[in-house]
Amino acid sequence: MRVLVVDDEIKNAELTALALRDAGHETEFVNGGLPALKRLEAAPFEAVVTDLRMAPPDGMALLGSIKQRWPDVTVVLMTAYASMDTARRALKSGAYDYVDKEGEFREELKSILEKAERERRLRADNERLSGTVDQLTRGLATIIGGSRAIQQAVELARKVAATDSTVLLRGESGTGKDLFARAVHFSSRRAAGPWVKVNCAALPESLLESELFGHEKGAFTGAIRQKRGRFEDAHEGTLFLDEIGELPTSLQVKLLQVIEEKTFTRVGGNQSVSVDVRIIAATNRELEEMVRERQFREDLFFRLNVFPIRLPALRERLEDAPALAEFFLRQHGASADKLTQEAHRALGRYSYPGNVRELENALERALILAGSDPIGVEHLSFAEPEGAEPGGRAAAGAGWVPEIPPEGLSLELLERELIVKALARARGNKSQAARLLGLTRRTLYSRMERHGLRKPGEPEEGGDEESPGDQAANAAGRGDTRP
Repeated sequence: MRVLVVDDEIKNAELTALALRDAGHETEFVNGGLPALKRLEAAPFEAVVTDLRMAPPDGMALLGSIKQRWPDVTVVLMTAYASMDTARRALKSGAYDYVDKEGEFREELKSILEKAERERRLRADNERLSGTVDQLTRGLATIIGGSRAIQQAVELARKVAATDSTVLLRGESGTGKDLFARAVHFSSRRAAGPWVKVNCAALPESLLESELFGHEKGAFTGAIRQKRGRFEDAHEGTLFLDEIGELPTSLQVKLLQVIEEKTFTRVGGNQSVSVDVRIIAATNRELEEMVRERQFREDLFFRLNVFPIRLPALRERLEDAPALAEFFLRQHGASADKLTQEAHRALGRYSYPGNVRELENALERALILAGSDPIGVEHLSFAEPEGAEPGGRAAAGAGWVPEIPPEGLSLELLERELIVKALARARGNKSQAARLLGLTRRTLYSRMERHGLRKPGEPEEGGDEESPGDQAANAAGRGDTRP
């Protein structure tokens, strides 16, 4: 075990550390509670042996801090003032055991730590067994679908799960990137370790850095104590960085450093923190295009793109829709025969722009509408009449796909026109327009700039002055075609 010995009598700390080293432990020693906390922040220890009576923080205070911040660390107290009351308080506060600093107490200490190490190994074995169960219940066996497209993705995931390589999951929103990331983790040797997810688009830049890397006390207003980041939480496990394309450029350098060196510093700190973390990232963005536009670092892209896996859209594996539908129905306590034959066939004709997520939401809604009756076509929001062409105008608006004329069309002009129409429909509200287009607001701003609908660096909506995009939207809403 890696053991830290704490005693304000530095000679006793040194002798105790040497005795434990002779017993096969890796030991260090310090002369007080504050140096002990600093050492624990800098490096991991499996056990702490501390004197009870010391200058503040004493042994009991140090025990409390350790159990709050490093709950898995074994703590043994040493005292020359042993009493049943002290023992009860120590054990109640989370101490593993205590010894009297009388006679051959170091031999007793060796026995206590030997017992603690056996118990730690037993727990690790149990966790590994639990990880094996997780592999069956949450691993790649959970991926539903027999289509060639999904099975190719599963096979790639199975091969990379056996390694520690960085994985980049690519695909449209709703294709199951989160599910695949979990499956890779729970099919890997890290299955017993932590699984931590961070959505890079969910937090503003000012909070995202602290969320990822943690912060020191006083690093900024409101930082009243030290906070571990998600990288530290994921130590010896997997960190899933969802929507990595939304990561601000200012944080991309720091992420690159962690991937390359396995070290980082907390916000407001200057001490290096080492971590052992496997990274899985996911995006629905075209990162190569972002690299060309200098919105994403090329070196970070190469580091993330070690083992890319493309997840197929549901329209590319429509034969899996019935099996997925049966799975979602079972999740909601309904049987597969809840669907009428006509509804079952309708599932295989729709193009699913929202992918698997859209199918799940549509079935949940259908269950509510149908009640105790079977789910019919009339309960499916996307249902097309029998004989209609897939993706035709008979489908709901979200499923409509424009026909390509014989002379072809400009995808750039089409995208610009769709953005203008979405802004008009949303009366200039960027957030609402982004939702209509299935984009994040940040992505919408980027594409508006590309099409000249917004000036680079223009303030985001708040007060909502009329931007070029708003002007275009309002003009479209008025039917005004003047330049």
